[in-house]
Amino acid sequence: MTRIPLIAGNWKMYKTGTQAVAAAKQLAHLSKGVDGVDIMIAPTTLSLPLVAAALGKSSPIRLGAQNIYPGTEGAFTGEVSGPMIKDAGADYVIIGHSERRQYFGETDESVRLKIRSALDAGLIPVMCIGETESQRDADETFFILDKQITDGLKGFDLGDLDTLILAYEPVWAIGTGKTAGPEQVKEVHGFLRHLLKEKYAEGLAATIRILYGGSVKPGNIKDLMQLEDVDGALVGGASLNPEDFNEIIRF
Repeated sequence: MTRIPLIAGNWKMYKTGTQAVAAAKQLAHLSKGVDGVDIMIAPTTLSLPLVAAALGKSSPIRLGAQNIYPGTEGAFTGEVSGPMIKDAGADYVIIGHSERRQYFGETDESVRLKIRSALDAGLIPVMCIGETESQRDADETFFILDKQITDGLKGFDLGDLDTLILAYEPVWAIGTGKTAGPEQVKEVHGFLRHLLKEKYAEGLAATIRILYGGSVKPGNIKDLMQLEDVDGALVGGASLNPEDFNEIIRF
């Protein structure tokens, strides 16, 4: 079954609103004519409505948020809900990124709650999973990924997971310049697809998009995208430069 690739750019805590708008406009110009690939960028929450207005509703570049609060509204100072994200112009939301897990104490349980909130708001959740270097060295990669998926998706049925996107991001390869080798990526993505088949259904395993994230650059995107179970990339640093990101989009 053909799965349309998704190339997603996570801008993290970079770019002011003005800078985000300029970069998004440049990317829109550079990526004109690209076909057969979905494009998403995730600026900061403050920049979301600005970039949405600058690109317009007809732009093929879709927007995502970098985080979501698991609730619709309430006295939760500093948090942003799914309906707010949707209203700001986003279609996607990144959930459980390794930096959120490492620096802000996110757990598989909080990821589960955030995915539910994203779905309730009509957002497409991009669920991030991945092992640390010490876990890989201890041969715990598959155990960790199994646990993150099992606990993070506990209580969801097949109908809930129609739009879910998985992003495998080995923590040891994020922002380090290291990239998992093609055989490593192939092995892990194949494991994830088989795991989804065993836990849910063959149909879900066949249709779900599994992205790779971890120092993705113009120089390695082609090799990654040639792997059978890689359906796109979650790009960090290289997505900040519109010219580099455009090269990745045109893999």
